[in-house]
Amino acid sequence: MNSKLTRSLLSSTAAGLGLSLLSMLPAGAHGSADHGVMGGALHPLLGLDHLLMLVTVGLCVAQAGRPLLTTAVAGALLGSIVGSFGGQLPGAEVLAALAISAVAAVLVLVLRGHCGRSILALAVGGAVALHAMLHGLESSGSSFWWIGALLSSAAVVGGSAWLSQRFDRKLASLGAGLLVLAGGLLAIAPL
Repeated sequence: MNSKLTRSLLSSTAAGLGLSLLSMLPAGAHGSADHGVMGGALHPLLGLDHLLMLVTVGLCVAQAGRPLLTTAVAGALLGSIVGSFGGQLPGAEVLAALAISAVAAVLVLVLRGHCGRSILALAVGGAVALHAMLHGLESSGSSFWWIGALLSSAAVVGGSAWLSQRFDRKLASLGAGLLVLAGGLLAIAPL
């Protein structure tokens, strides 16, 4: 991909993301998880925190390897089960936004050689588990919502990983830095 075009796309994406962040609260699509397959499929696209988490996971997978997918899926299963049984954390919505920043920051450390991939795997698993716990809390038990959310989430992670594979380390670090900022902005948006 042409580096001038790539920079232009990143600049446009960052500007659009910044404007979106100014108008949304964390977990904007959190609410009820009982609106069938289409509700589940739309959630990862309408919930800015969910979308950014999935893009972050895709970037991590592209830069640090496919085994992170196993960790992400395990985190999603664990978190959704804990949430379905009523498990909660104080300030979970803010923590979910900060989890985006944390995973992206660890990715920057991995890309710079300051941190191992096992730490990134733990960060990805924990962050995805936290997001999935929130969904488990709002779930009415409808498997159709979960199927839609799973398919849409897989598409977002896959698409962002596919695109991110074309990034060199410098561009991947820039993308991760923007995600650190985005997660922080989502966390302070309610203030």
